[in-house]
Parts: sequence; structure tokens; C-alpha cells
Amino acid sequence: MPDTTPIRSLTSEALSNPKTSPLSDLSTLELVQALAERLAIAPNDWHRLKSNRNARAREQAAIALVYLLKENPEEALPRLQQAVGWLDRSISAPPCPTHGR
Repeated sequence: MPDTTPIRSLTSEALSNPKTSPLSDLSTLELVQALAERLAIAPNDWHRLKSNRNARAREQAAIALVYLLKENPEEALPRLQQAVGWLDRSISAPPCPTHGR
């Protein structure tokens, strides 16, 4: 799981004084894009996290927020549905296509 300490520190600072926070210079879209980048599963972590339901749901929900802020709800909806699917266990990770050959 990624270290979220810096985000927590920035968030606490932003909540205590939003006008002087380093986050106040960023747009909502930039903040959500940074969150989506932080929550994206890196290629070197893929095998370890591909079935981690919370990690996959967070990744999909953050991507959905990016699409919503870009006024693209038709792209956000399937990602939100995937996030829900990971959480309610209605979907699971497919097998890795490079294994078993």
C-alpha cells in the first residue's frame, strides 16, 4: 500500500488553513488526477495487487472522479460500476495472460 503520510499532512494543513495550503493552488481536477495517479496500481505491483479488492476499487473510483470532473459521465459510470463490483465481490481479476503458456 502506498505511503499516504504526506497526503494526510497536506490534507490536515489544507483543512486548518485552506487559503495558505499548497493544495489551494491546484484545481479540483489536478487534485483528483494526482489522487488517481497515487492510487493507480504500478506495473511492478500488478501481480501482487491485481486481486486486492480495496486497491482495485480505489483505483477505479479515482479514475471515475477524473472523468466526472472532465464532464464525461459515460466514461465515469463503468469505472464506478467496476469499483462497486470489486467491493461487492461481483467481479474478480482475470488470470494473467502471460502465465500458463
